[in-house]
Amino acid sequence: MIKRVNKIAIELPRPEHGDMNAAAAVQELMGGKFGEMSTLNNYMFQSFNFRDKKKFKPFYDLIASITAEEFGHVELVANAINLLSFGNTFPGDPDMTPLQNGKDARYSLHFTTTAQTAYPGDSMGRPWNGEYVTNSGNLVSDLLHNYLLEIGARTHKMRVYEMTDNPVARTMIGYLLVRGGTHIIAYAKAIEVATGVNVGKMLPVPSLDNNKFDYAKPFMEKGLYNVLYTWGEPEYRDISKIWKGKNPETGDELRVIDGMPEGAPVPDFEPLPEEFAPGIDRDDYERILKRLMENM
Repeated sequence: MIKRVNKIAIELPRPEHGDMNAAAAVQELMGGKFGEMSTLNNYMFQSFNFRDKKKFKPFYDLIASITAEEFGHVELVANAINLLSFGNTFPGDPDMTPLQNGKDARYSLHFTTTAQTAYPGDSMGRPWNGEYVTNSGNLVSDLLHNYLLEIGARTHKMRVYEMTDNPVARTMIGYLLVRGGTHIIAYAKAIEVATGVNVGKMLPVPSLDNNKFDYAKPFMEKGLYNVLYTWGEPEYRDISKIWKGKNPETGDELRVIDGMPEGAPVPDFEPLPEEFAPGIDRDDYERILKRLMENM
């Protein structure tokens, strides 16, 4: 089971104006082949289907721990897209064409399908595909796949970062560059433990330090490139048998935190009457509130 905490990983800035094209670009980091839905579902199914968990528990613990974090990454990307979609339309009578900006938008699904919120697909509107999941059952093969998947995800984040200067997108990407880089190292160390091959000598891939990205620096300064989490569950503490020693990029000591990230409040998004969302007017709200009070 996964215990859900009503927070997002970091605080995201609330913009004064929306940015439709930035929201479209960030969709790749949600439902693209190397997006957060792919990292989550790869590790989730690998953890579900892991064989001989007791004998290879440190590897199971590592994949399960990162799975839990990836759920939060999907949530963070979704909230970034939602914030980038703020203020792109206006409320009004249907004949005023209040959704007129959606007609020429690059990503019309944000206007027709999701009420200007995140979509489980890539930056071109293609739905996320279960074929993006690799779960061969062979431990070394799956670890190697995860290592390459995280490298692909990092490459895409760096490219989207360079596509937009929007602070919402860049804050989110800066954080994920740091955490994704950590996961690359984690899988590299797991491969080394399993095979004896020092994959860490190849890092970083792509060869660009996180400190080159201004929006990643605050998370580097907090040491978030050096930590993995047990999520407060003693069953996952064996990740310390893999996640130990020096960070191959910085030389700093790696740490296991027996807990979870601090997190930040989840943004509360205003109603969009022009999208009929949530479709509850003031009178409806009063009636719902009355019925709720009657049931207390």
